Parts: sequence; structure tokens; C-alpha cells
Amino acid sequence: MLSDFVTEEKFLKGVSIYLKKHLYSNARTINLWEGISEATGINVPDVMDNWINKIGFPVLTITETPDSITVRQDRYLETGDVKDEENQTLWQIPLNLMTVDESGKASVDRSIVMKTREETYEVDTSKPFKLNAGTSGVYRVLYKPDRVKKLGKQATEASSPFAVTDRIGLISDVMVLGKSGMCRTSDGLALINEMRSETEYFVWDCISTNLGTILGVWWEMSDVVRANMNAFRQSLFSPLVKKYGYEPQPDESQDVRQLRTLAISQAAGAEDPEVLDELKSRFKLLAENGDHSRILPDFQSTAYSTGVRHGGRAEWEAAKKIFLNPPTASARTHAIYAMTATRDEALIEENLKFMMTEVKTQDVMYFFIGLNSNRSSRRQLFAFFKENFDTIYKRFEGTFGLGNLIKVSLRDFSTQGDLDDAIAFFKDKDTVKYSMPLEQSLDGIRANMKWLNQSNSDVIDWLESWTASNRKY
Repeated sequence: MLSDFVTEEKFLKGVSIYLKKHLYSNARTINLWEGISEATGINVPDVMDNWINKIGFPVLTITETPDSITVRQDRYLETGDVKDEENQTLWQIPLNLMTVDESGKASVDRSIVMKTREETYEVDTSKPFKLNAGTSGVYRVLYKPDRVKKLGKQATEASSPFAVTDRIGLISDVMVLGKSGMCRTSDGLALINEMRSETEYFVWDCISTNLGTILGVWWEMSDVVRANMNAFRQSLFSPLVKKYGYEPQPDESQDVRQLRTLAISQAAGAEDPEVLDELKSRFKLLAENGDHSRILPDFQSTAYSTGVRHGGRAEWEAAKKIFLNPPTASARTHAIYAMTATRDEALIEENLKFMMTEVKTQDVMYFFIGLNSNRSSRRQLFAFFKENFDTIYKRFEGTFGLGNLIKVSLRDFSTQGDLDDAIAFFKDKDTVKYSMPLEQSLDGIRANMKWLNQSNSDVIDWLESWTASNRKY
């Protein structure tokens, strides 16, 4: 953020001054700021003081008139319920305000530093604009819902002034602020809907990650809601599968290759029938004939997991065989995630038994991750964890593994019953060796509960409305 504000050239010059002045001697943070101040003529210690010495970071709320924007800064909390006594810090914020002139040329004003609670700036809001251009600033920006939709449309236009980092930052801000209750989660879904013509892998990766976060917290949604969510996801990712296919081309970029892999994975997760049939047919050749040739490394994990998830014991046994005798190291990990993708109750039980009796300690975490990621086995995994806690504790005592297993076991739980169950289980245990991951997990459940409670109807209604308007999916 600081480098972007003062420019990289002057920042590096300031670092050079700092290093030369304190060569072979001790130094403090203030000495670095002084070096950059000398190079830039800016009072860097004053700018950076609250960023370094105060807890947290700000969220900027934007209100508009036709010829201006008003920006208000407040401390950001994930839960969105910041109290007055927690909201006393005023940061000096480089706004990096991007605007577009009459000719359509974009420019970024890096000279604006917000220092008070609320400030107003002249901006022609009929044209594209965005704060935190380049997304280098450590703060969130909250726009009104209609502005968010406009930004989504403008972001994917051929003449868009917004860079990849701007598009990623925009999606991230809206989704994170939706979780905190500062805007609607549906605003994020509407933004993603507007950005379906996006071409860059990293933006699509951000989209898939945020949709995955929603799916994680809403994992117990009804069949109707799940069908609507899958239809929405198919509308985003299935066209990419059709565009890029399954086979890499000799002259394609790494970005395209990654985008193909992501699209196949997401379309399969959304249960696109054509994608499922293609992946199942390829896995069938492997399961029946040992033919790996049709499963390319780019979508190996998705093909394995799809084959087992939509298959039975034969497919599970095929994945187990790969795990025991893998052609590559990555195939072994992918086989674990495939085995744990099964929805068959008996096979889930076999996974749990196999994990405790046949699997090396370093691989247990992968089984936990897979079983937790599978909504058919998530609660069963935590029940198993509780029943076998003493054995697991002894196996992982003295390592970071125990805390990580606790975090994975409790990940994505989002009900009061989940929270009460976890608290009751650990109540009489000596948690000193894993207190931090446990508290982080419990806080995560509380945050998920709040998000689900405040946004459940919002998400359901938006998906229902979208599906009604897009019947072809």
C-alpha cells in the first residue's frame, strides 16, 4: 500500500536510504519510515502510525450525488457489529481514486489521503469510478447495490478501465462485506452474475472461491435451493467448459489451462449432466481397464472424485487402488479426495476405519479434509473425531496436526447445535495445547451462524428469482 502510494521508485529509494544509514547497526520501524520520508517529502511516520500501532483496518462507505462522492471511514469487523469504543481510530487512507474523463481515458489520483471521519470529493458519478485502484490499500470499500451492479457491468466491458486486481478486489469486498452484514450477500451474487463474460483465470478463481464459501456455510440448504444454486453455477462455468473443452492445445497460455481446470471442476461440482457424463466415462475406463490415458493431470482430481461420488463400491475400490499404488504423488492425494467423496454410508464408515488403521499419520489430514468437504460425511467425521479423540490425541500430541484436525473437523458448521456440541465436548478437556485453533474454530462457527441467520432468506430469494428468469438452466 505504501509503495503504491509514494510510487515504487521513491519507496525503493527510501529503503536504500534507510539501509545505508543503518548499515551494521540496529534499527526500528520509525527509521524505515524516515528514510522513505526523506525520499518522498511525505510525512510517512504520520501516515503509517495508526496502520502499524492500532488494531484492525477500515471500511469505507461511499454515498453519491451526480457530481460528488462522500466517503466515511469506520473500523471493519467481520461480524459487522463494531461498537463506538472500538471505532475511535482514524486512519490516513490513500484513496487511489480512479476516474474516467470524457474521452474514456482512466486516471488514478494517488495524492488524495483521507484523514477525517468523513470527506467529500468531486467525482462525475455518471462515469466509471473506483476507490482503491489496483486493490493495494488495506481496507474494504462499500458501495450502494446499484453502483455494485454498474461496476460489474463496467468491469467486463472491452474498454473497461478496471485491471484484474480491481475486479478481484471488487468481488472480494462485496462478498466479505455481505458476510459481515454491511450489505446483502445477494449483492455479491448479482455482481458475479454481471461479470459472467470475464476472461481472466484469477478473477474466475476469486468467483469460485466466494461461491464455495457460500456453499460451505449453506451446506444444509434444501434440495430446491441447491438446484437453484447449481443452475446459477452451471450458467457461469459450463460455457467455459464448452469453450475450452477437455484437451489442452499446444499454443494455449497457462492462464487458459488453469481456467479450463477450474471450469471443469466447478461445472462438475454444480452437477452439469454433460460434464458429469464425460468425467464418469473417463473414470470408468480407469476403473475397469486401468486406462489412465483419458484422465489428464489438469482435471485428474475432479475426474477421480466425480467417478466415486456418482458411483459405488467398484469406483471407490478403484480410487483406493490408486491410493495404495499411485502412478504419481499427486494421484495419491487425488485418490484420497476421491475416496472421501463417496455418498454411500457404508463406504464412509470404511473410510473412517481405513484412515485410523491403514493410513500413515501424514496422510490423515487429507482424509479429514476430504470427509469434511463432503456434506454427506461432515457430521459423521466430527462424531468420529469425538469418539476417537483419545487415540487421535496420542497420535498427534506434540505436533501442530492436532490443532489443524480440530479446525478441519469444525469447518463450515453454522448452527447453534453445532456450537453447543463443540463447546460441550471440549468443556472438561485440557485444551491448553490447542486452545488457539479451538477458539478460532468456535469463532468461525459463530460468524457462520450470524451470516446464515441474517442472509438465508436473502440468498434463497435471489437464487429463486434468478432461476425463474433463466429457465434454460
